[in-house]
Amino acid sequence: MSNSTVPRSRAEAATTEADTRAEAPAGGRPEAKRSGRLSLRLRFRRDRTLILMTLPAVLLVLVFNYVPILGNVVAFQEYDPYVSENGFVAMLESPWVGIEQFERIFADSAFWDAVQNTLVLFSLQLVLFFPIPIVLALLINSVIRPRIRAVSQAILYLPHFFSWVLVITVFQQIFGGAGIIAQTLRRHGYEGFDLMTDPGIFKFLVTAEGVWKDAGWGVIVFLAALASVSPDLYEAAAMDGAGRWRRMWHVTLPALRPVIALLLVLRVGDALTVGFEQILLQRDAVGPGAAEVLDTYVWWNGVRNQDFSYAAAAGLIKGLVSVALVLAANKVAHFMGEQGVYKK
Repeated sequence: MSNSTVPRSRAEAATTEADTRAEAPAGGRPEAKRSGRLSLRLRFRRDRTLILMTLPAVLLVLVFNYVPILGNVVAFQEYDPYVSENGFVAMLESPWVGIEQFERIFADSAFWDAVQNTLVLFSLQLVLFFPIPIVLALLINSVIRPRIRAVSQAILYLPHFFSWVLVITVFQQIFGGAGIIAQTLRRHGYEGFDLMTDPGIFKFLVTAEGVWKDAGWGVIVFLAALASVSPDLYEAAAMDGAGRWRRMWHVTLPALRPVIALLLVLRVGDALTVGFEQILLQRDAVGPGAAEVLDTYVWWNGVRNQDFSYAAAAGLIKGLVSVALVLAANKVAHFMGEQGVYKK
């Protein structure tokens, strides 16, 4: 009796000790395993290779994106860059004026015109431009032949590599006063037109240029999201009697919903940036009344007129409003059950 009990108790003790060892981490702390969190030292040892790989990129972001934020101090000064050859010394020696620059901005009617043009352009681009890559991605994804899909995707993505100078030149050759369409109409006895200098349709023209240039980039993003959808879901929906449109509505679009929410949040945060180079190249053709946006307004006052403090104040207002829009849009995404830019 005792001989059979002793081995059994030793086996049970060994099993219990092995289970305890398996539950405890290398440091002998079972509570760390139960909490599911590692110490900072252990995480650094585990991820030190990845950290070293990303360190140069982090330094570049700090130097070129975050350190220049300190220059926003000139928005509260009457900054004079000619006080000293050293820009930092010039900031220290420039007189402080408090919120005087902001008062000038809010009293300037040209600033509010630029805000209005910016919001109108953003609304048009959000309504007309944002859904187009989604529709194109769904159409390309429904094509069965891989060769046709690859060629279609390459054709759509090619204009993304064109500069804005080339894009506007192409539109000028098509829709300008001396363009192909206007010349064809004149040869057949009709009156020509020049859409490139018409302030009334300038906002639609800018949106069309953006669609032609950057829709292919959005198509790639949504196609990558569609590639992660399991074919079993389509097969199950087909077995339940769902047609092509039903499968697209109940399988494809729900799979794209997190990506759509993320890009929509980022697009709302970028609402006050509607294309500086694109609009600046066409500003003189249609006039500042139709083409002046916040970016060109800041450039015109800061670079052309050399009113650096005034332009810095306008840029600071734009940055703060953009941050507020990102936070608000992300809250809406959380309310709709999506992750957004960051989790709750």
